[in-house]
Amino acid sequence: MAYRTDLALEALETHADAAGVVRHETEREGFAVTGVDIETEAGARALGKPCGRYRTLDLGALVRREEDAFPRAVEALAALLTELLDPLPGNGPVLAVGLGNRSITPDAIGPQAIGHVVATRHLIGSAPDYFSAWRPVAALAPGVLGQTGVEAAELVRGVLRTVRPAAVIAVDALAAGRLSRLCRTIQVTDAGIIPGSGVGNGRAAFSQDALGVPVVAVGVPTVVDGGTLAHEIRAQSGAACEALDDLAAPLFVTTRDIDREVGDVSRVIGYAIDRALHPHLSVDDIDLCLS
Repeated sequence: MAYRTDLALEALETHADAAGVVRHETEREGFAVTGVDIETEAGARALGKPCGRYRTLDLGALVRREEDAFPRAVEALAALLTELLDPLPGNGPVLAVGLGNRSITPDAIGPQAIGHVVATRHLIGSAPDYFSAWRPVAALAPGVLGQTGVEAAELVRGVLRTVRPAAVIAVDALAAGRLSRLCRTIQVTDAGIIPGSGVGNGRAAFSQDALGVPVVAVGVPTVVDGGTLAHEIRAQSGAACEALDDLAAPLFVTTRDIDREVGDVSRVIGYAIDRALHPHLSVDDIDLCLS
């Protein structure tokens, strides 16, 4: 059975001796952050991920509903976004794209997160007295091929010609290797993303090479592949079990509370994008802008 994961952290756990890969641990606002830097093509081949910087934010404090966990999670993720967007021109426009299918909850991270992004591009020209100092931000949820008949990347390339952003932030759902990471981690990377790759339905890539501008991808694991789950159970138990073979067929597992969890983490992502692109806004300010 193939081990499938979109998380660089988990890929490294299964290839701990991969050359050209550096792992480091840090903390932001009380949240653990694991960094994985894939620096060589050999490391990229070993992990099955493009070269780039990957940061995984552990949302344990948010899940436990610790005091001020939401604003702290927003600040931690905003700091990671700022790090990976650097160097971003001082007031250069940014396009935020929410990938996925709003009608399927485990795939709705992107569209829901974009609903919390403060779009300002249209306001700067219409009300310059108030918004001339703000960064132009456009927000787009392009849907999926099965809904629109158009690849999300094709739609975005069309928008790029009009918006001409300095960078793209793409938000999407991911597949993890372990159930314990579902909606409990956020991966941020400057290596881009291939929508649908975690569930074996890879579409056109969102990357700097594909779009011509820097791309920072934000992803949240919402499902575990059945074959990967069976592999983990068998490896840990050390015992053969015919029933586990049933999980090798196309099957994806998610959590019982996926509706609430997707809503919670999408709000963190949207607000973090706002804080990273508009540092002068507080969480309370963002509430007002979105109300």
